This record gives sequence, C-alpha cells and structure tokens, in this order.
Amino acid sequence: MNPSSARRSVAASVALALAVTALPGPAVRAAGGGAKSISAADLKAWLTQISSDEFEGRATFTEGLGLAASYIAGELRAMGVKPGGDRGSYFQRVSVLGVKATSRHTVTVTVNGQSRTFKDGEGITLPRNAGGKQTLTSDQIEFVGYGAVLPAIKVDDYAGRNVAGKVVVYLGARGPKGGETRDNRRLLGGRSRYATDVLKAMATIGPFVPSPFGPQAAATPSPSPAPSPAPAAGGPGGGGFGRAPLPNSDFTTVERLDKTVPPAVTAQDEFFEFLFSGADVKYADLKARAANQEPLPQVSLQGVSMRFGIDADYEIVRTQFTRNVVGIIEGADPKLKDTYVAFGAHYDHVGYAEGEVVDVPASGDTPAGKRRLGAAGQVTPGAVEDRIWNGADDDGSGTVTLLSLAKAFATAPRTRRSLVFVWHTGEERGLWGSRYYADYPSVPMDKIVAQLNMDMVGRNDKNDPREVNTVYLVGSDRISTELHNINEEANASLKPPMKIDYSSNDPGDGEQIYYRSDHYSYAAKGVPIIFYTTGLHPDYHANTDSVEKIEFDKMARISELMYETGRRVANLDHAPAHDNKGPRVGKGSTGKLQP
Repeated sequence: MNPSSARRSVAASVALALAVTALPGPAVRAAGGGAKSISAADLKAWLTQISSDEFEGRATFTEGLGLAASYIAGELRAMGVKPGGDRGSYFQRVSVLGVKATSRHTVTVTVNGQSRTFKDGEGITLPRNAGGKQTLTSDQIEFVGYGAVLPAIKVDDYAGRNVAGKVVVYLGARGPKGGETRDNRRLLGGRSRYATDVLKAMATIGPFVPSPFGPQAAATPSPSPAPSPAPAAGGPGGGGFGRAPLPNSDFTTVERLDKTVPPAVTAQDEFFEFLFSGADVKYADLKARAANQEPLPQVSLQGVSMRFGIDADYEIVRTQFTRNVVGIIEGADPKLKDTYVAFGAHYDHVGYAEGEVVDVPASGDTPAGKRRLGAAGQVTPGAVEDRIWNGADDDGSGTVTLLSLAKAFATAPRTRRSLVFVWHTGEERGLWGSRYYADYPSVPMDKIVAQLNMDMVGRNDKNDPREVNTVYLVGSDRISTELHNINEEANASLKPPMKIDYSSNDPGDGEQIYYRSDHYSYAAKGVPIIFYTTGLHPDYHANTDSVEKIEFDKMARISELMYETGRRVANLDHAPAHDNKGPRVGKGSTGKLQP
C-alpha cells in the first residue's frame, strides 16, 4: 500500500470500515512484497495518524478508540486481509462485565486428625472473582517462609524445592529485610501468581493485608469502569426516562465466570494459629520474626491436609462494550490451514484530561505552579497545556507494526498455516481485549500454534542511543524451546541481526513484564508466545509520548524479525513442541537453547 493512502481522513476510514460485509480487495503479491514491503515510511504515515490528537488518546469506551478501530479496519480491507471478527466484520465485540459476588468459599484444615472450617470473611479472604465452582484436596502443604524470589538481595525461598501440585503457605507482608525497593515490592505482590503460574502449585495461602478500600478490594483483579452518569431528573422514580442508578459491582471482568483458577487465599492470625498448631515452631514465633523481617526457619507441616471449597454465585449488574479488531489471511495448505499463527498488539491508550489547567499555590515541599486537572497519566514538566496522551509508543508503535506485518503477509506467497492478526482493546484497563479473546476466540484456541505479541517497540530503553538495534524478548522459552530457537534462527538470518536482550524474561525481574501485556492471556491457555518490546522511557504513560520521538527504522527491523519468525512457524509441518520448561534465559543470555 502506498504510504499516502494511510493519510486519508478518518471519515473515509470509517466509511470504508462500515462496509464490513464486503469481500476484501485483492492483495497485491509483487516482487516487492513480503518482508520487502515493510518500510519506515509506511510506519511513520500510519503512526502519525493513529497517535494524532484526532484520536484523542484512544481510551477504552471513547469515540477516539472507535475511530482508531475503524481506521485499522479500513487499512486491512485495502490490503486484502479478510475480516476475522463477528458476523463477517473486522470487529469482535468485547463485553466488559460488572459483577456482584455472593461467596460461600470455605477452607477446611485438618491438623493431626482435628478439623476446622474457615469461611470467606471469617479468618480467610478470597478474591471476589475466585472463578468457577471446584473442590480441591491436598495433604501436601509446604511452608516456604516468605515465598519470595528476590535476586537483587539473593533470596530464593524455593531453592531446592518442588511445590508442583502442592499447597504453598508463606508469611510476612513486607517480606525479608532488603525487600523494600520498588522492584522487590512488585515481586512480593506477585508471590501467589509466581507459585501457581511458574511453579505449578495447586493453591496459595499468604498473609492478609488490609486495604483502605475494604477487606476484599486488594484482590480485585482490575479496575472498574467509571461509574455511570447520574440519571436525569424528572423521570419516573427520579431516574430520568425510567432509568434507575446501576448497582455497584464487586469486580470487573471480561473472562468467563465459570473458569476455574488456583485458589489464592489470604489468611489472618486465627487461621495460621490452627494451621501451625501441630508444628515444632509455633505461629506466634513465626509472626514475630516476620514482623521484624528476620529469616524464617523451615517448618514441617506433616499431618496437615486441606480442602478448598470454591463456591460463589455471580450476578452481572453492568455490561459495557468495546471492540477488538481482527483480520485473517488464510493458509495455503489443505491440512494445515485450519491451524494459526497469531500476531497481536493493543491499540488502546489512556485518553485525555477532561480538566483544565489551574494555578496551584505552594504547599509544603511542592512549589507553586500550574497543574492539569484530571490528568490521564504523567504530565511532563513544561507540557501542562497538552491534554491528550497520544500513546505513540504505547502502543501506537505496536499497532502500526502489526499493520506492517499484515501488509507483508498479504503481499507474499501464502504460508501453509493461516494467520490471525488481533488488535486488542482495553490492555491498559487489565488486558481486557486479550483476556476476552482467549476465552471467546474467533478461531479455536487449541488451533493457535504460537502467538507473537508486541507492545512499545518504537523507542530505546531509557532513551539510550546505544539501544538502537536492541529488542527485549520475554516468554520465548517458557512453553516451547523450539519456538525460542526458531526466533533465534530468524534473527540470525537478518542482515545484520538485531541484538536480543532477555533480561526482562528473568522471573526475578522487578518489572514483571511477562504478566503485563496481552501475550500472557494466550500463555495462560498454554499457547507458546514471544513478546517483543524495546523497554521503558521517561515518556511512558506521559502526555509527551509523541510521534516525533519514534525510531521508525528500528520498528521496521523488529517487524522484519517478527515476520521471519512468524513465516517459519507458519510453514512448519508440525506445531512448535510444548516442553513447558519455564524461564531459563535472562540477563546475559544469548542464543539457542538445548531442547
């Protein structure tokens, strides 16, 4: 596609995208197709539009995001990429649910033949969204001290232990001494997830941490949408046009309410006192040591068993709609075209400030100055007048790089497998679009052999010019060693290769990137993934994340790497093998792994 076509008006894009039932135009397969079609000029033209003020920061549930979705759909149709959404359109409707929960969860603990049952809210707390009904029992209960893996202070409470299939118990809300840094706090906050996701524990029980928003608030998985506008006065019952105010929800989700998840229990003193009542070290001593952040001794919990009764009723009290954008290129092999390689990025960002700039007097250590009310994120000093968070890198860069991949495959000879391209909505609100797609996929999830995802691929980490050829990879080794090695081989074929940095893949990395973008929704379903990013910078979630700071040549190189990796996977005669060996590459790692 000619770069100038990417500059057409939003109105034209909307009109084109509305013709969702029309067949896509023929793809142009010329000598300059495939990877040769990937150009910095295209990327710049697309991103200049996507990150413009016209799209108003692309916040979920806003007109700006709808315009962006229509723009993407229009480009796909012009490329000849088939619609992959609902009812022959490019759009998959995503239902964002506000839910009230009625909990009947229990945990029954048996210690040396004596049993006691604890109810949710009485000695134990479970997340409001604890998943579908299930009963789990275990007599393998393992106390793991603080349950911490903090490489920066050389702490690994799981060293030499295998907790797969067991119930993991840990103490100490603050963790061990030295755990007070920002990165360590993030790792401590993810202890339950690490135990179940990486180490495959059956369930976790940790210390209860009171929340200022109520006893359950800390367990809510994602922020709730903004409250509904107040109803207009004068209607029946004061509701305006017969509308009554919506009831409050306990949590917001896009996922199936009946899916089962590992129990993540937080407990109070009475629970732990009973749990450790038969141990050689009493809970009072452990609690005192944990309060002082001292080393915790190993404690055997022999003669202890547990039964988890996960049982709740969920009532949907609110539904909001947003949209994923989905395109498909069918494969050429009659036997393999019903399997897919998926490519993804998120096209939403955080929007704009509704408030105005005001003068604020000095207060304490804060000097007098101008402030932007209602800021959608960080306000860069000197840019207080800018009310729109354009999100050029986050994730406008991934959005348009995904367009370049769609164009490259549309203009190349067809691969054996089919290809699905998904622009996810609501990533900034809690991976909404990808979590929805994972539960309600437009193609069968068990037919997706790999997912290649990107988020923020347009800058250099910390604005370091030495990073101009560096890309950070996360997750490539965790589910499929073969996929990791295919990407390494693809990179080696580039002239010259990119520098691949795996430091963010380390489970001890404080940013915990593996869990923070849309690839994780696929990985949680067992799909091998690779996540590509170029790291963070001072404009992350700031109103100065703008297009003139983007490294378009670097984006084109990353697109070429993803194209070559995806092409190789799509032409394999078998799906990349799942060996599920977990994270092995990290800081200082390079090259292929032994299967």
